[in-house]
Amino acid sequence: MLSLLNLLQLVSPTLPLGAYSYSEGLETLVETQTLTDADEVRQWLETELRHGTIRIETAVMVRAYRSVKAGNLADLARWNRWLSATRETAELQQQSWQMGNSLLRLLCDLDEAIAPDFTSYSVAVDRPCNLAIAYGIAAAAWDIPLHEAALGYLYSWTTHLIAAAVKLVPLGQTAGQRLTRQLQLTLMEAIDRILVLEDDDLASCSWGLSLASMQHETLYSRLFRS
Repeated sequence: MLSLLNLLQLVSPTLPLGAYSYSEGLETLVETQTLTDADEVRQWLETELRHGTIRIETAVMVRAYRSVKAGNLADLARWNRWLSATRETAELQQQSWQMGNSLLRLLCDLDEAIAPDFTSYSVAVDRPCNLAIAYGIAAAAWDIPLHEAALGYLYSWTTHLIAAAVKLVPLGQTAGQRLTRQLQLTLMEAIDRILVLEDDDLASCSWGLSLASMQHETLYSRLFRS
């Protein structure tokens, strides 16, 4: 039960990481009318979950988790550098760094008993720290089972973008909840694939997301930072 409570806290939208201020290119897609209704948002999210950057980000989170469990801080730092290098736009990179560093600071403040461990991890990753790395550190330190931790990471990403779509498209609250339920099977299938990915399989196809992210900064008006 304690590990479940830890997971619920880690994926809670009330966790003060600033996630609410990012749309990951979704705002551009709505502005250009690429996404105009709930069904198109669902198709976009399904494609990202199956082929996009988020599956690689989650796979790196899995490797961060295993590195912490094995006490291999060199691997932890290596995967943090690797993930930083694969960010395709400055906005996506800054988002990952800002949220990752915020989570590391929060972890030290939340749990005094293991704060020294979190501090050593923070030093080891050679900041700036990506969100996936910080999340993997937290999940391992709080003894959240890996499968549940990975599912929580993907679920948090999915519900965050659905919440952004509710504001941007706009969609009704019920439509947003319906989307969440419709994506359940896709989430479970994605996790099963991600957990068995080899290092050489860490590739994605999300050039549409990259283009949307690059164009976001030139929008006439914006609700989100990225």
